[in-house]
Amino acid sequence: MIAFVRGTVAGVTLSSAVVEVGGVGLEVMCTPGTLATLRTGHEATLPTSMVVREDSLTLFGFLDDDEKQCFELLQTASGVGPKLAQAMLAVLAPDDLRVAVTHEDVKTLTQVPGIGQKGAQRIILELRDRLGAPVGATSATRTGVPSSAAPWRDQVHQGLVGLGWSAKEAERAVDEVAPQAGDAPDVGSLLRAALLALRKA
Repeated sequence: MIAFVRGTVAGVTLSSAVVEVGGVGLEVMCTPGTLATLRTGHEATLPTSMVVREDSLTLFGFLDDDEKQCFELLQTASGVGPKLAQAMLAVLAPDDLRVAVTHEDVKTLTQVPGIGQKGAQRIILELRDRLGAPVGATSATRTGVPSSAAPWRDQVHQGLVGLGWSAKEAERAVDEVAPQAGDAPDVGSLLRAALLALRKA
């Protein structure tokens, strides 16, 4: 298994990054928050988790080992595959996820596209004794800060579309959370705010 990749970022797409390792370009699937920390031409180190299927090998990349561990634990719950696990981490930081599960906060979990009330209850039941206590990495302390306003808008918009919302819905949500961006926008927090706005609409 590939535990991490380190190399030059050769490119960033809507949902993945290509990291050059020893002359080979590895495509790594990432959340918008993780992608926002990567810059083409710069070196990056990403903890990774490989998902093996009969017809594919997919490499998922993360901000840190804690996020990677949560990704792998989430998949042990019934009905949670790698795409849904990644969607959960796009919406909730690892500690936000732990708090939601510990406090049986169904409402917070159902903010994730693809998770209904029954699914949230099942995740709580199966994972509340496995995710552990919060370790301090809540959304308020996580960073994914682009260098200017335009990149965060693109990242949040692309993240919403990747999670199943229409381009028009995504654009409306981005406009709604724009006042929260400030001078140093945090893509992860803005994405979560946009998803909350869409849920309320």
